[in-house]
Amino acid sequence: MSNEHTPLLAHGVCGLSADNAVCGIGASEGTGEANTPNAVPRKLNTFFGVIVPTVLSMFSIVLFLRTASSSVFRVLPQGYWYTVLYSSIVLLLVLMVCLVGAHIFARTSFLILLVVTISLLSIYISPLALTTPLKFLITHQGPGNQTLTYNASYTGFNGTTLKDNLGSGYTVDYSTGKVMSFATVFAVMFTSCTGIMAGANMSGELKNPSAAIPKGTIIAVLYTFIVYVLLFILASSTCERTLLAQDYGFFQRINIWPPFVTIGIYCSALSAAMCSLIGASRILHALALDQLFGFPLAPAAITSSSGNPWVAVLYTWGLAQCVVFAGQLNAIAGLVTVFYLLAYAAVDLACLALEWASAPNFRPTFQVFSWHTCLLGILSCLVMMFVINPVYSSASIVLLLLLLLFLHYRSPTSSWGYISQALIFHQVRKYLLMLDVRKDHVKFWRPQVLLMVANPRSSCQLINFVNQLKKGGLFVLGHVKLGDLDTLPSDPVQQQYNFWLSLVDKLGVKAFVDLTLSPSVRQGTQHLLRITGLGGMKPNTLVLGFYDSCTPEDYFLQDPAFCESKGSGGDDFGVDLPSLQAHFPPVRHLESPRWLTSEEYVGIISDAIKMSKNVCLGRYFFQLQGEGMGTKMDGAARIIDVWPLNLLQPSSTSAASVDVCSLFLLQMACVLNMASRWRHARMRIFLCVEAESSDQGWVVKEETYRELLRKLRIRASIKIVPWDSVVQLYGQKQTQDPELEGLTKPAQALSEDFQSAVNRMLMEHSAEAAVRFLYLPRPPAHSSQSHKYLSQLEAVTYGLGPTLLIHGLTPVTCTEL
Repeated sequence: MSNEHTPLLAHGVCGLSADNAVCGIGASEGTGEANTPNAVPRKLNTFFGVIVPTVLSMFSIVLFLRTASSSVFRVLPQGYWYTVLYSSIVLLLVLMVCLVGAHIFARTSFLILLVVTISLLSIYISPLALTTPLKFLITHQGPGNQTLTYNASYTGFNGTTLKDNLGSGYTVDYSTGKVMSFATVFAVMFTSCTGIMAGANMSGELKNPSAAIPKGTIIAVLYTFIVYVLLFILASSTCERTLLAQDYGFFQRINIWPPFVTIGIYCSALSAAMCSLIGASRILHALALDQLFGFPLAPAAITSSSGNPWVAVLYTWGLAQCVVFAGQLNAIAGLVTVFYLLAYAAVDLACLALEWASAPNFRPTFQVFSWHTCLLGILSCLVMMFVINPVYSSASIVLLLLLLLFLHYRSPTSSWGYISQALIFHQVRKYLLMLDVRKDHVKFWRPQVLLMVANPRSSCQLINFVNQLKKGGLFVLGHVKLGDLDTLPSDPVQQQYNFWLSLVDKLGVKAFVDLTLSPSVRQGTQHLLRITGLGGMKPNTLVLGFYDSCTPEDYFLQDPAFCESKGSGGDDFGVDLPSLQAHFPPVRHLESPRWLTSEEYVGIISDAIKMSKNVCLGRYFFQLQGEGMGTKMDGAARIIDVWPLNLLQPSSTSAASVDVCSLFLLQMACVLNMASRWRHARMRIFLCVEAESSDQGWVVKEETYRELLRKLRIRASIKIVPWDSVVQLYGQKQTQDPELEGLTKPAQALSEDFQSAVNRMLMEHSAEAAVRFLYLPRPPAHSSQSHKYLSQLEAVTYGLGPTLLIHGLTPVTCTEL
């Protein structure tokens, strides 16, 4: 077959590029982005694409702000707006670099890393060169324009100094005037670790992201960890606490050449800003491409000829410029840290979900983790969020939940896969195995329906009605495609599923779809009755449309959902409205040949009964209003009528008790009465009695039914219908075919007058009902009587309106407590 040699899909999951074929195929064989004319080749390797930006982002300006005073900028005018001005100028410079592209950024970052490394080396070497203690006089502007003066010392390497610095001893932060605590210090220092995602943010620019991101991130984390630990030991061993607390730029005071630290400040600030700006812009660009937030982010999908998402860069620059107005790093450190912790918790949650989903394609290069570590990471992040700032943490979680709700209800369906689907599959499989059919009990019975649909154009009202009737049970739309697979090149059924699923979406019903290919409708229905569902979730009730000579109506021409303009867009699975309209053939005309004969239709009913399935036949449901998805109706004006006795066999109505089929009718009517649009409908139960009988047995029957309804907790009114005149017509002789003599049971030898009388009785008492539930007699044993059986059902229900004929085999309720 032609599709047996289809190359890998172009979803980027394998990281295919023009110069690096990762998944074992050459670049000439792939169909990924790299082989398309407009695609931009990925050029960054592990060092330039992951290690360099991650190291620089994790160093950030926090490292050097703890090692350089605000005195660096005192050569320039000071003040809040001057600080904002200087920051904006630097941010604008960073913007210019990022607008050029990722390649210039990578080379610039490497040069900055060299400069920062030299600055760090000068810090490490300085204590070796300064062998004598130093004294410093530190002044700060205090409240009320008073000047605060502190005497601080640099002691050189000293064990006593190290011991004195090991305790907490939190004091007032001179830059903000607030007392520091573990949470505030953690929030400030944590911002120096937020660059751990810098490499992941550059995944779209990497040659081999699946290998480069874990390897490069681990190397960068280990490198920065060693640098920070050495700095902590160096500072705590050489500087007394007053110097550490009152001058965040103390390393500049003790450096062999102070400008080294100044250079480090500028370089680290530039590199951290560039890494954050370019990484965040790539994430924003990806969100715009996925159309997750619609029009507000739509311009962010625009790229230059070289593939640089310059609009996304401008978006990110605008957001960063807003943050600049905070003026002080410590003022926003808590908020930034909370958002980063929430982002890390989300990443951990994604890994946890993938691990729990047991998806075969989840094969991460970095495998040194488990669901235990993911869960620990989530809990740690959440705990530290609330330790730092409970208000910010609560607000950020609420914001995240609002975004999730927005994405759930407003975002378009995407083709890049949903972890929720993998989790649902995993959990459903587990619980289906636990759903043991041997443990079924009548107390928890619910309808599980297979509705056979020939053409949904004429069956949509019945589909909507059965959706209300299922009561949280299984609902499957079944369809038989006539044909023989031996004579066909491929299975025609597989291509039809998307159209049927789109139909389900349009109707707004909670139903599955099951299609089959068969030489006959009867045989195909047998297939579906046997194989539809899994484990304990298998259909127990078959619903069919009625077999009559009525010309069906086209529901697609009535429902606005199927009559939108031709320019309306389709769904993300390739089915638009014109395609959906064209897929389902026009409704059958009077001259059109039927798909199945009356013998085959009755045979389907007989097959279902033999397979212990309940059977429902729906007639006139095209007249039922208010079942559509957009209809709002409380059902207060609706009436549900139930005729629980076999009207075509009057002898069966004389018994005081009811059979399984009668109880099934009552149960199905109650299930409908519990549905949202039928909850306030009135239910009436009609008992046909022979009022002129001398034994007055109908009084006992009425009391028996009232007691039954009380035990079953069914709220319904009982209507007594005398039908003596109807019963008198039951015994009349009916002309039969000589060939059928001896085959027809007395109960089936019904005169036309009797059938008409039953129909008139139903019309007289149930004309105002919205839907009627009638007792469906068993089909005849011989196929030659199928036509007569259907003609009897048609005569009895003629002109009634929406009617459901039901033959129940399943015990559905009990009166025992």
